[in-house]
Amino acid sequence: MTSGTALVADPAGAPDRPDALRRAQENALVELLDIPAVADELGDRFRAAGHTLYLVGGSVRDALLRRGGADLDFTTDARPERILEIVAGWADATWDTGIEFGTVGVRRGADTLEITTFRADAYDRVGRKPLVRFGDSLEGDLVRRDFTVNAMAVELHTAPGDRRFVDPYGGLAALASGVLDTPASPQESFADDPLRMLRAARFVAQLGFTPADRVTSAMAAMAGELTRITRERVQAEFSKLLLGAHPRRGIELLVDSGLAEHVVPEVPAMRLAIDEHMQHKDVYTHSLVVLEQAIDREEPGEPDLVLRLAALLHDVGKPPTRRKEPDGRVSFHHHEVVGAKMVRKRLRDLRYPKHVVDDVAQLVYLHLRFHGYGKGEWTDSAVRRYVADAGPLLDRLHKLVRSDCTTRNRRRAAALQRSYDSLEERIAELRKQEELDAIRPDLDGNAIMQILGIPPGPQVGKAYKHLLALRMEHGPMSPEQAEAELRSWAAENL
Repeated sequence: MTSGTALVADPAGAPDRPDALRRAQENALVELLDIPAVADELGDRFRAAGHTLYLVGGSVRDALLRRGGADLDFTTDARPERILEIVAGWADATWDTGIEFGTVGVRRGADTLEITTFRADAYDRVGRKPLVRFGDSLEGDLVRRDFTVNAMAVELHTAPGDRRFVDPYGGLAALASGVLDTPASPQESFADDPLRMLRAARFVAQLGFTPADRVTSAMAAMAGELTRITRERVQAEFSKLLLGAHPRRGIELLVDSGLAEHVVPEVPAMRLAIDEHMQHKDVYTHSLVVLEQAIDREEPGEPDLVLRLAALLHDVGKPPTRRKEPDGRVSFHHHEVVGAKMVRKRLRDLRYPKHVVDDVAQLVYLHLRFHGYGKGEWTDSAVRRYVADAGPLLDRLHKLVRSDCTTRNRRRAAALQRSYDSLEERIAELRKQEELDAIRPDLDGNAIMQILGIPPGPQVGKAYKHLLALRMEHGPMSPEQAEAELRSWAAENL
């Protein structure tokens, strides 16, 4: 198949147009693309050195989609050592950490570039590291790429008016129709690198693509191959998926294909748990709705990984706690406690940073706490504890709890939102009266030791906890009141 064929192929299967028209359309397309000046400069240097250079992959895809990208990717017939010679004196910095894979990193001003020699790799299909072999053609390099929308290139080593748009595997037609397909057969592509199956779900979430039928079939048949991939790599793709513009679509693809069983098996497990109100098809669907509603509450342009993880996973404790009560209702007692433990275990397995694990688990643990509010039994002490237990997660907890109110009963949904409005108002009122966001005893450790005449040790900690409990229950005390309470406690406990 010659370069550019798919550019003029009608998606419905119409025959190709004449070559002259095809070339004219290609040239017009290239001129419409916003090629960065730094890429033109680099192309001039490679042309002068007698080598070819192409802007390639995601850089071309994003240019066609008018999406800005931080990095630029190039491919060339020049070997890595020759690349270093060509950019010497032009690049502000170079690095060769990927040189064994044929990649040279370059920094020019604020731009970061990666230049890779044509590749024709083979894979042992045990891990995902290729047996690196340099290639001798652009088409051979493009066919080894993950998806056709990433297998397009723009020629840079010729004068701008003579440049070609190179699309041997139908990437532009796929991009125009929003279809995700592979240059080679998906079975061959995924066997080479199973991570590509997760990347498919990620592109669905990020760009709203629809995978081709043969891609979804291969994903379902080969899901078990994902066990060849390190957990760190899996986590990185899963996080990018969650942070995409359409994470629900990515999650649904993971679940429907069976890949989720090897990433977050707790999510497909929720399909088995009908919720206690019998109002959702299943807890899985409810969790996807909560995820979407939490995203709607984010600050514009600031996707929140912790909030999205908590929204997706907040009910994972329901399947193992599901019980049928004597009256026929279904209950999930303490599912927030069980769920927090499950979340902690899963996120650790995926190698998330400790602060992410801790924050998501705490949000899951606290997400039901609000539902005791609104019946008149919450004291100021209970409000203080709610704020103190949430700590810096309070704003996220507000968003999660509000997003979790997905009942179809409009009257009940409105009542829940009014109750939460009331809680937030009480928090605001208490903030005016006291230092609510950093609740601590009215006496610190040094004051406790000085008043009681005791050295540092466990007794100081016990006294501190007693004063903290009083602070939670009664609010701020004067120094005289706090000292009197401390002495009274010490008389009975020291």
